[in-house]
Amino acid sequence: MLIPKKGEVRKPSRTISGITPVAVMLPPRKCEHGMCVYCPNLNVPQSYTPKSPVVMRAKLVNYNAFKQVQGRLQAFKAMHHPVDKIELIIMGGTFLEYPSKFQEDFIKNCYDGLNNKISKNLEEAKKINEKSNHRCVALCIETRPDKCIQFIDKMRKWGATRVELGVQIIDDKIYKLVNRGHTTKEVIEATKALKNAGFKVGYHIMPGLPGSNPKKDLKLFKKLFSDENFKPDQLKLYPCQVMPGSELENWYWKKKYKPYTKKQTEEILIEMLKNTPRYCRVMRVMREIPPEYIIAGTTRIDLRAEIEKKLRKNKIKLKEIRYREIGFALRDALRKKKKINLDLKLKITKYKASGGKEFFLEIVNSGTKSQVSSLKQERNKEDILFGLLRLRIYPKEALSCPPLPRKSKLKEKSAIIRELHVYGKALKIGQKLKIASQHQGLGKWLMKEAEKIVKEQNIKELKVISGVGVREYYKKLGYKLEKEKGEYMVKKIK
Repeated sequence: MLIPKKGEVRKPSRTISGITPVAVMLPPRKCEHGMCVYCPNLNVPQSYTPKSPVVMRAKLVNYNAFKQVQGRLQAFKAMHHPVDKIELIIMGGTFLEYPSKFQEDFIKNCYDGLNNKISKNLEEAKKINEKSNHRCVALCIETRPDKCIQFIDKMRKWGATRVELGVQIIDDKIYKLVNRGHTTKEVIEATKALKNAGFKVGYHIMPGLPGSNPKKDLKLFKKLFSDENFKPDQLKLYPCQVMPGSELENWYWKKKYKPYTKKQTEEILIEMLKNTPRYCRVMRVMREIPPEYIIAGTTRIDLRAEIEKKLRKNKIKLKEIRYREIGFALRDALRKKKKINLDLKLKITKYKASGGKEFFLEIVNSGTKSQVSSLKQERNKEDILFGLLRLRIYPKEALSCPPLPRKSKLKEKSAIIRELHVYGKALKIGQKLKIASQHQGLGKWLMKEAEKIVKEQNIKELKVISGVGVREYYKKLGYKLEKEKGEYMVKKIK
């Protein structure tokens, strides 16, 4: 790694969205359902390669969670990134299929790594982390749709706030063809149960699977946001690639499968990005797989940057969250020596999803009344995102699965905030900068608006799913920890 110069931040986009991501890799373990046809068999964590950066780091410390966390913190410090607001990401297979004791020990070791202290148990580690120098503000678990409902209480005990589901495509015939081991029904049920428990829900989507084609991929992608059973909060778009040791490799050599060309891949990704609504964030495009492990399929890891450059050049604007974030807008503005319009307004998008009502609150920039109309219109087009909040209103009985019939009415209602995020360059806790969006009171603004909505809905209590390291923030806003009911931060609304 190159040593950064004084004042230089190496790879600034790593923390440009407001938090510092720390990925922790699980030791290799085969999935219980067998192997999907596209999954490689390389004696490393499922679906990864020996030269994937996160695998290489993990192998150096024998997959020890404590050492992985400590190593990433040191690397971010060396690159001059802030390391006090951390999102832990558990990667490498279906974590929920590992033995129960291993799960708890692994999570505890992650917290211990952040705390730089070995705790007696998980509860002590979490308690220390509430005021640690490296606070876990979010914790993500990657898993399968058929393996998460029975673990919801457990995930909340760990302090998890986000779950990424390996959905790939919502088509039962293709699931059977690729030996996925679950159906669309499990996707629907898991999505609903996770949302009602307050989790932010991400989908991994894989265009170009056997049995599909660009037209079908796009049709099913649009269904993700037109059908109330789905509507994920986040996406990772991973076009199918032929990798060594997979059954798909045999199909490829026998000419039973042909991956998309670079042009086809680019075209379907552009259409998917254009059809992603404003309440959804496209986290990643393309997997970080070294080219020598790709037998066939697109090898360009940086394809997203290439696509977005074309879209900007053609003045095509995307609605998805990452494209509109203030951190990226500020970076581009500094390069072009332009100013960012800081006249902010609140925008609320309402939509129905998984048997409940979602209120997506955003703080975006806009023109002011004193500006001439043409300038106002031009600035309104920016639609730069400074912060967001996801509020869900759902029937209390909806925690059960399968989903309620479509015609059932909301009776006694519950309210939960599934995400509060202020975007922009990550700052240290308590730090303020004139050109930064973090720590400027935007989070409080969003919380007050959410509480107003809950009061209007005649709901007496508001829950927040909170990372362990954010509990102190919510306490200052009048919320209390309710440990016996899922470890949510709760406030009575009067």
